[in-house]
Amino acid sequence: MDVIKNDKGTNIGTNIRRIRLKSKISQTDLVRILQLMGVDITREALVKIEKGTQHVKVSQLKAIKTALGTSYEELLE
Repeated sequence: MDVIKNDKGTNIGTNIRRIRLKSKISQTDLVRILQLMGVDITREALVKIEKGTQHVKVSQLKAIKTALGTSYEELLE
């Protein structure tokens, strides 16, 4: 299982939350979209990812990027 860990100064979870809120998508809706894309994720896992207490899997990040219609640059800034 490949996971992406945050570097100092980079918080992927905070960026996911910011982009999700800007897109007016709830956590529940994002999880539902990701699950329909075949991603193994729960709302609880998304909450932890956004808080920075759980690392995001590469497969999850790819799907989140697609679901939110964003770029890796914006997710990783």
